[in-house]
Amino acid sequence: MSKFPRSIDPHRRVLLQAAAVLTTLGTSKVFSSTIPAEETTMPKQLAFQCSTKLQPLKFNPAKLKGLSERLIVSHWENNYGGSVKALAAIKKQLAEALGDKDMPAYIYNGLKREHLLRTGSVVLHEYYFDNLGGDGKAGAAERKAIADAIGSFDTWETEFRRIAAGLSGGSGWVVLGFNTHTGQIENYWLADHAHHPAATLPLLVMDMYEHSYQMDYGAAAGKYIDAFFQNIQWDAVASRLEVAKRLNSGGLIGK
Repeated sequence: MSKFPRSIDPHRRVLLQAAAVLTTLGTSKVFSSTIPAEETTMPKQLAFQCSTKLQPLKFNPAKLKGLSERLIVSHWENNYGGSVKALAAIKKQLAEALGDKDMPAYIYNGLKREHLLRTGSVVLHEYYFDNLGGDGKAGAAERKAIADAIGSFDTWETEFRRIAAGLSGGSGWVVLGFNTHTGQIENYWLADHAHHPAATLPLLVMDMYEHSYQMDYGAAAGKYIDAFFQNIQWDAVASRLEVAKRLNSGGLIGK
């Protein structure tokens, strides 16, 4: 377990992520009025800086149900880790390219496209691994919030699984998200790392790229979907829901 030490408390990190989103939207002052200042303090970092350090797993990958340690470690090290390193390299190239007055705009935009894709991959992978390692049993508060939004918890799960099954054999993500613009909780289909829905805070993220299951199940993506549900860390989802509730109580959504 020493290779995968626990990092920052998940509730605190989600609060920090939300603060960053709201700062971008120009609403950090309102957010700060509803959340203690120490929770919204964000590290200052220039846009072109990027760490190559991987966020550690918060669970023992050998203890998941139906997902092997070999699969999880490979996914974490190679797919997520590869995107972390690629994002850092692309940001370095972008910073250097800013000083090249002769570089055509379309070439620079090619780098920006990779910037978008790699950013999406890093962020979504971190959400994905953070919502693994649990017993798969949703608490009463999460079940009620989802049921109130979608009709019933079973209806939500049926749709989430259906979206995942539709992505099997290809690539993409399934995200249960809280849309801060519409005030709705709903499931989203993502074709790749660049298709995250606008103004949406992820509550539950599922990787449906083949690398997330092929080593264990081959083309039998349905078995992976079942295994994913057995290992959902609903405490992480609860923390993300808490952020959504704070946003709602601050009057920042549902306008």
